[in-house]
Amino acid sequence: QVQLVESGGGLVQPGGSLRLSCAASGGIFNFHAMGWYRQAPGKQRELVATITSGGYTNYADSVKGRFTISRDNVKNTVYLQMNNLNPEDTAVYYCKAQYYAMAYWGKGTLVTVSS
Repeated sequence: QVQLVESGGGLVQPGGSLRLSCAASGGIFNFHAMGWYRQAPGKQRELVATITSGGYTNYADSVKGRFTISRDNVKNTVYLQMNNLNPEDTAVYYCKAQYYAMAYWGKGTLVTVSS
């Protein structure tokens, strides 16, 4: 059974940085795409960034230039480096992995940006 486990969330001051990790296990080693989504209180879940198995990346406009997504296909792990964080980035961040028509989600990690 595929499992995605996120880590790296926490409390950070505005302007600070965090690095999220999402490790996949359960037998699939070549997800077509992996990515990060987030859901702020009272809002819908939204795309943050995705990366394909070939390294093609896509970012939400709100994080371009501040966030960087990367993946290690050997470790089956996807990362999200978040710099220059602001309070609007506060949300639960979810990892998603896509394999053909199957989508797998992690349980999320909370990122709080506050002084």
